[in-house]
Amino acid sequence: MIKMPRLAAALLALSATMLAPDASAQSYPARQVRWVVGYPAGGGTDFLARTAGAQLSQQLGQPVVIDNRPGAAAMIASEHVAHAAPDGYTVLSADNGVLVYNPVLYKKVPYDAEKDFALLGMMGRSALVITAGPNAGFADAKALLAELKRSPGKYSIGTPGNGSPHHLALELFQREAGVSLLHVPYKGGAPAMQDLLAGQVPLIVLDLPSGVGAVKAGKITPLIALSAERMPQLPNVPTAKELGFANVEAYAWQGLVAPAATPKEIQARLGAELAKTMNDPGVRQKLFDAGWEARPADAAEMARYADSERKKWHALIKARDIKLD
Repeated sequence: MIKMPRLAAALLALSATMLAPDASAQSYPARQVRWVVGYPAGGGTDFLARTAGAQLSQQLGQPVVIDNRPGAAAMIASEHVAHAAPDGYTVLSADNGVLVYNPVLYKKVPYDAEKDFALLGMMGRSALVITAGPNAGFADAKALLAELKRSPGKYSIGTPGNGSPHHLALELFQREAGVSLLHVPYKGGAPAMQDLLAGQVPLIVLDLPSGVGAVKAGKITPLIALSAERMPQLPNVPTAKELGFANVEAYAWQGLVAPAATPKEIQARLGAELAKTMNDPGVRQKLFDAGWEARPADAAEMARYADSERKKWHALIKARDIKLD
């Protein structure tokens, strides 16, 4: 029979163990953090991750290494992180494709967007812009709209791929504006931009980070911003709302997530450091110059935003009967 003093001591020790912070959380981070990106190196998502990761590395005192795992609408990267060790050493750039679109566009998604990830915070966004090539012949937004009304289905428009934010923004624009275009899905933003510059396609839905150099050089013409307000980088480009389409608002946005079971203390640490990173003046300027808009937000706000995005885009996907498998 156990004597009461020993029992009391055992209970006290157990209580202390349960109440004490996780030792791994106390020493975090003790080694490099791997930041997984579901798109190729050199693209807009990769640039944001590398810019933020460099600053985050300084703050954490450990290397932040970017691990590009492109393919399958970022589902390869997402599945990898969803099943990674939940220790704070693996994080993922999670965009609206990963968290919002994929679960309803595809029958089989190898992760649960709402259960497999711990949201750490928002990072940034880019408004999407309907952009004309060098010889497309559209002087401005009103000229484009008039021609699209006159010639439904005549003009092709490129996007980085089926199921991308650009594709769904295009679907929303067509519905609200009452126009019809021929969608040409590419395998990424770079080939879409190449064909726009070569005159193979007259229009694309552009995220500014993918074409900021061509815009600054005057090689392509942004015509309609699909954003709530005019983009600070493109102050002369009218929004769809200004043109009479009040419900058209679309962005390519990015947040950071970790495996769901990551200790709360580590989630809080990463979330706080991410917010500090995204508010750093140097980081914000680099992102602005590259076409991004820094939009830091904590995990709770990110969750609310993701929920509102799901309601909006899931309804559109079902209404337009968009299926990708």
